Order: sequence, then C-alpha cells, then structure tokens
Amino acid sequence: MTVTSAIASFAVVAGMLTVMPGLDTALVLRSAITLGRRRAFATALGILCGVLVWGVAAAVGATAVLTASHLLYDALRVAGAGYLVWLGVGMVRKTLKERGRAASGDAAGTADAAGADATWLRSWARGLGTSLLNPKNGVFYMAMLPQFIPIGAPHLLMGVVLAAVHDLEGLVWFSALIFGTQLVRRWLNRASVRRAIDAVTGTVLVGFGLKLALADG
Repeated sequence: MTVTSAIASFAVVAGMLTVMPGLDTALVLRSAITLGRRRAFATALGILCGVLVWGVAAAVGATAVLTASHLLYDALRVAGAGYLVWLGVGMVRKTLKERGRAASGDAAGTADAAGADATWLRSWARGLGTSLLNPKNGVFYMAMLPQFIPIGAPHLLMGVVLAAVHDLEGLVWFSALIFGTQLVRRWLNRASVRRAIDAVTGTVLVGFGLKLALADG
C-alpha cells in the first residue's frame, strides 16, 4: 500500500463515518440553530480538535493503553457518560427555565440565559470535551489507523495526515450543515422552536450518556 492509496482508502472510511448521524452532528446542528453560525463553527472546531488529538494518540500508540487496560477504558467511559448526561440535563433544564420565563413574560431573562450559553470558547470547549471523553473515538482510531499506515512510513506523520483528512471531511460536512441551517434559521430561531430543539438535543445527549455508561466495555 502506497501513501497515496492509504490516504485515499482512509478518506473513504472516514467520510462514511463523518456523515453518519450521531452525537457530533446533533451538537453542531443545535449550535447552528440556537446559537448562530459562529458558535456552531466553534463547536465543530472543538470536535475536530478532539479528532486530531485521538489521531495523534493512536499514531504514537498511546491509545494502545486505553485498549489494553479495561480499568482505564471504563474510567474514561464513565467520565464521558457523566459529561454527556450533564450536558443533556443542562439543556433540558435551560428549556424548562425559558419556558417558565416565556409564560411569565420575562423576555430579558431569556435573552440573558441565551447570552450566557453563547460564548465562542464555551462552544469550542463543549465540542472538544465531547470528542475527547468518548472512548469509542480512541478505540476506532486504534483499530483503524494502523491498517492505513504503509510499511516504512513514519507513524506520527501519517497519523497526523490521516486525522487531518478526517478533520477536513468533517469541516466540509459541518459547514454544509451550518450554512444549510442558516437558510431556514429565521423560522427555526423562534423561541418555541429553540426550546424544542434544546429539549430534543438534551434528551439525545442523556440517552447517549446512559448508553455509554451501561455499555459492556
């Protein structure tokens, strides 16, 4: 396998993984609809940074420890599950609070709550944390990456290149989602729709977290 064919083959596999509906897509869509384009790109960038970290870790063999150590895997799995449940519960609670403010006519309070959730760094950190605390990402890279590193090729450099290919595909996909969402954001940005989106996304995150917590490592 040549370097070119390895990159092309990995791009096909990573591309299929990228467009599969999942947690990353849900987070980016939620950010695009409720927080706007800049915050959505911040969330996407955080996710992509996490992917790059996992790719580099797999290339240098760090995730071999994660694969070999059941205790470490379980610790990361529980931490990731707790993080997802925390995010999801936070979104559902925010929805309930905003619904109460809307019922009482407290528009200023709703605006303040939205502003507190809308910092660029916070959105980036949310995407990064979600990516890094998902042990499935590490296992995927540990299982897949070595198969696409040609004999004699530098592992670290190839790991960075392959992770960068995955990131590029993710950036294209997330950009399509974000710009597509902006076309109908005027309708989606209504308070009732935002609350429904937060409630659904929060429920999905809690579901992902519980599934991860209860999974047989």
